[in-house]
Amino acid sequence: MIVRHGDEMTREDREKMRGGSGTVSLKHVLSVDEMSGKGRLFSEITIPVGASVGLHPHDGESEYYYLLAGTGRYRMDDESFDVAAGDLTAVSSGHTHGIENTGHQPITMIALILFD
Repeated sequence: MIVRHGDEMTREDREKMRGGSGTVSLKHVLSVDEMSGKGRLFSEITIPVGASVGLHPHDGESEYYYLLAGTGRYRMDDESFDVAAGDLTAVSSGHTHGIENTGHQPITMIALILFD
């Protein structure tokens, strides 16, 4: 059983995350060891205005973004889409994706990477 308060979760800042711009903040909801071998990331991510997570590939895993706040531009392979709070994106193995904050407030989202 896990009960963890928000202030007990590990936090980190990543500059130019996955080749993106600016500094993105992560609050790790679960560690890799706590994901029972089913995935490698379950985090709340904050992307400041003008910052981004660069376009990056996924192989043998899928990644989901669930936006809690903010607006941005999501890119998957050669397509791009406007996204906003309440939207979900998913990228499967063999594809690339990234997200840029194009709005006027930080994007807050949950990111989940699961193994295929």
